[in-house]
Amino acid sequence: MEFKAEDIAKFLNGEVVGNPQVTVNNVSKIEEGKAGTLAFLANPKYESYIYESEASVILVNSDFFPKREVKATLIKVADAYQAFASLLTMYEQARANLRTGIEQPSFVHESAVIGEKIYVGAFAYISRNVRLGNRVKIYPQVFVGENVVIGDDTILYPGVKIYNDCKIGSRCIVHAGAVIGADGFGFAPQDDGSYRKIPQIGNVILEDDVEVGANTTIDCSTMGSTIIRKGVKLDNLIQIAHNCEVGENTVIAAQAGIAGSSKVGKNCRLGGQVGIAGHLTIRDNVQIGAQAGIMKDVQNGEILLGSPAVDLKQSMRISAILKNLPQLRHDLMELQRDMKKISAQKADE
Repeated sequence: MEFKAEDIAKFLNGEVVGNPQVTVNNVSKIEEGKAGTLAFLANPKYESYIYESEASVILVNSDFFPKREVKATLIKVADAYQAFASLLTMYEQARANLRTGIEQPSFVHESAVIGEKIYVGAFAYISRNVRLGNRVKIYPQVFVGENVVIGDDTILYPGVKIYNDCKIGSRCIVHAGAVIGADGFGFAPQDDGSYRKIPQIGNVILEDDVEVGANTTIDCSTMGSTIIRKGVKLDNLIQIAHNCEVGENTVIAAQAGIAGSSKVGKNCRLGGQVGIAGHLTIRDNVQIGAQAGIMKDVQNGEILLGSPAVDLKQSMRISAILKNLPQLRHDLMELQRDMKKISAQKADE
């Protein structure tokens, strides 16, 4: 697919500086730009590359004025980074829309209700009573369990597994290897020291515009639903346990884990490898730094670091003290030696 600079500018409400007829068919980093590609400059640190780049079109902020000649055609926009993201989204959607139909071999149960312009890849399995919305893309080797509902324009990448009764909203993206709706980790200790499995009969609900990273797992609830609210973005390799709830527009980085029945509020940001104990409430607009361990409820707007996690300011003070621990130890040992000498002198008097 080729796009003219003038068409790109029209889509972005931008201004062309240079040849409006130049075409591009791919994207590139500004420092690796090649003819026929589009790049962007948003960070002033990379300005030097714009004068050497071979990219045919470069997006720049509207307040950018080159200090010397630029070979590329420029498109000035309000925010080059946001504009570039919009173009990538459009490009990705255009590529995805090329895929339609049901490939063979695959299995679609006769009771399944299928929307318009869907794609089902080879070796996918669509179980009984499934409902697929319009323009859903199901890539090869995906399993969709019984009674699952999937909304319009949702994409399930290769190897995704959706267990029975789960509900996936519209415009969701679930990346390769993710598992939605596996049993929660529920076991009752017995008198003989063994564990009896507690049946997990609930489901998982992903609301609209949720993105789930590769190999992330979201367990079904014991009863009721594990709920991932609208606009949540989950990175790769995250574990969300049974009966949890993640609030709207919260983002969680890789390898984080949330134990059973904990609730995370709206607009929170959780760093990589954050661990949240079970049955806790993390309220809205909370920020938690990487590797933090959350052992108690967290109030609105708190910023936490450390394990166990503490307030940001306190964490900074603790870090400052930790850096000085070797010297503090040395000083303490010298003080102890001096005290012993003083004690010995007093004993001799």
